Amino acid sequence: MPSVLVLCEYASLNGGERSLLAVLDGLCAAGYRMHAAAPSAGPLVTAFAEHRIEVVGLDLHDALSRRYELNVCRERLRTAIKTVQPDLIHANSLSMSRLAGPVAAELGLPSLGHVRDIIKVPATVIADLNRHPRLVAVSHATRDWYVAMGLAAERTCVLYNGVDLTGCRPRPPNGYLHRELSLVPEDLLVGFIGQIGMRKGLLTLMTAARDVASAANNVHFVIVGQRYSQKQEALDYERQVRAAADDGLLRGRVHFLGVRSDVERLLNEFALLAHSARQEPLGRVLLEAAAAGVPIVATDVGGTREIFPPDTSSACLVPPDEPAALAAAMLRLLEDAGLRAAIGQAARRRAEQAFDAARAAEMLGRHYGELIHQGG
Repeated sequence: MPSVLVLCEYASLNGGERSLLAVLDGLCAAGYRMHAAAPSAGPLVTAFAEHRIEVVGLDLHDALSRRYELNVCRERLRTAIKTVQPDLIHANSLSMSRLAGPVAAELGLPSLGHVRDIIKVPATVIADLNRHPRLVAVSHATRDWYVAMGLAAERTCVLYNGVDLTGCRPRPPNGYLHRELSLVPEDLLVGFIGQIGMRKGLLTLMTAARDVASAANNVHFVIVGQRYSQKQEALDYERQVRAAADDGLLRGRVHFLGVRSDVERLLNEFALLAHSARQEPLGRVLLEAAAAGVPIVATDVGGTREIFPPDTSSACLVPPDEPAALAAAMLRLLEDAGLRAAIGQAARRRAEQAFDAARAAEMLGRHYGELIHQGG
């Protein structure tokens, strides 16, 4: 049974980690013995334990969340690899792919780099990524971005993330979130799920929310997620978002829930999901909301149009950084229950068509098999 070592940098459960967890059972069922190298404590280790995945500690940050020097990180990675002695290395993020490329090549191990972000990187990072015999991008938009910067096109494939279509599924709302927030059943909930940071465009959403609040007095906004970055600009951004949420018409109508473990059920409590990202390789929450049959208003950035092609009528897409357009789309859906239902049903069909976790696991397993065979 071939063994695969998956490399994860952070202990948190964000989109890349949840996308990995979604395919683990399928990979194990396909005959791969899965291991993980990850921070030695945190939600991710707990999730790996639930999937019965062995974890070797790989701590790349100090007590102040500062990353160690590159050579120190690579030495720690070498130690983890030698402990497990895998047949294949799977680096589960852009940063881990950059870190692992030269190490895997040096050790003569087949490796796969998983590219889940759309950000500018220097030529040195591209060179390290190109040390992998295969790279997987989560969308064509992501692949095109890095190929334009020099990523090896012939070795870079596209593999969409998958979601559990049973866990995320259409359900009638339970009303438990209304009760938790002390709202009446007639109130409509607009949800946002994601990190609190500039890339997610929350200030744009707050501006749009003011327009919605002035036109409809029964709409509340629910923010699920937290800020992870400790940079001053990130701290300042969160303060601005919270100040906007507590101003004027929005006071008492924006609810910050932090990180939740009940996202699959929470989605069904929303009248719609608003996704205001300024860039998005392939937003996982969009896949989960689509699978849950939740109508979506999202910015037309990155890979979002690949999730919701215009001919599927499965979401309302608006330009980024345009709060008026975002507000208008939200109001159109909030005022028309029939339209919300139709878009939610189309979104579910789209998820079934292209984003099933079982299919994603099967395709990733094929990449594993080809690399191990070539390496042997």
